[in-house]
Amino acid sequence: MNEHNMSQIKKRGVGIGVIILKDSKVLMGKRHSDARKADSELHGEGTWTMPGGKLLFGESFEQAAYREVLEETGVKISQEKLKVISVTNDIVKDAHHVTIGLLYEGFEGEPKVMETDEIIVWQWFPLDKIPKPIFMPSEKLLNNYLYKKFYKF
Repeated sequence: MNEHNMSQIKKRGVGIGVIILKDSKVLMGKRHSDARKADSELHGEGTWTMPGGKLLFGESFEQAAYREVLEETGVKISQEKLKVISVTNDIVKDAHHVTIGLLYEGFEGEPKVMETDEIIVWQWFPLDKIPKPIFMPSEKLLNNYLYKKFYKF
């Protein structure tokens, strides 16, 4: 199989990850341990993650973040308060995503598990007590935030 055919089999995409801060804590969701239910091309089953997902055609980063947070937590956030803070290059054996990280401060409301097959619980964690294992794109985004990097290869 030539390189061109191989690239058609592997998945590519753009993802959105949202760091939501409230009282110096970050919102993290536990992905289902069943890979079919966890619904992740980057193989995130059984990991902790931030709200996020795939950027849809024609969406702005802020629109995608708003949609994903609403779909996953049931909470409406203000697109105007979102800030793009990070870009990561996330590659596994059969998928390659570029993840745009956004920061949302001043969260109001209580997150609920809206996609029960994908995320089993939402919890708040202090930034120095992040649970493990953490989903690779979320870990990169969080590290970029903590170390004040926009992009780190």
